[in-house]
Amino acid sequence: MDTFDPLVSNVEVRNLQPSDLEAVIALDAKNVGRRRDEFFRLKLEQALSDTGITVSLAAEFDGLFAGFLLARVFYGEFGVTERVAVMDVIDVHPDFRCQHVASSLLAQLRTNLLGLGIATLRTEVGWDDQDLLGFFRHEGFVMAQRFCLDLDLQAARARADR
Repeated sequence: MDTFDPLVSNVEVRNLQPSDLEAVIALDAKNVGRRRDEFFRLKLEQALSDTGITVSLAAEFDGLFAGFLLARVFYGEFGVTERVAVMDVIDVHPDFRCQHVASSLLAQLRTNLLGLGIATLRTEVGWDDQDLLGFFRHEGFVMAQRFCLDLDLQAARARADR
C-alpha cells in the first residue's frame, strides 16, 4: 500500500465552517448533477452543532475549495454502546482528484477522532461504486460486521392493506 504523507501535500485541511455551505452545495452539484441545497443546509447544521464536537472538514488546494467531508460522533446507536464516528459524505472537486485531497481529509479526521478517544469510523457506499470502494479499501476500511437493511414503506403498506 502506498503511504501518504499529508505534510508533503499542497492540501490544507481545516474545520468546515457555516460559510462553506455554498461551496459544499456547488461541489456536490458538480459531481451529482443537481443541487441539494436543503439536504446540505441541514447536514452542515447538524455536523456543526449536533454533538458539540466538530469533526467535519474542508480541504483547500493552493487556496481553492477542493473537497469536504461531513462526519458526526455518536455515543451509541442501533443498540451499540460504543462511541463511533459516522462519515455521511466525502466529496472532491474533479479538478483536484488524484491530488491527495480525500486522503488528506481522512488523515486529519483519523487524527481528530483518535484524539477524542473514538476508535471506529463508519460510512456507507454503494456496492457498485468501484472507484469509491477502491479508495476506501486503500484507506484501510473493511467490510463491517453488520448488515444495513432497507424497508420499502409503500410496498410494506400495500402488503398490509391486502
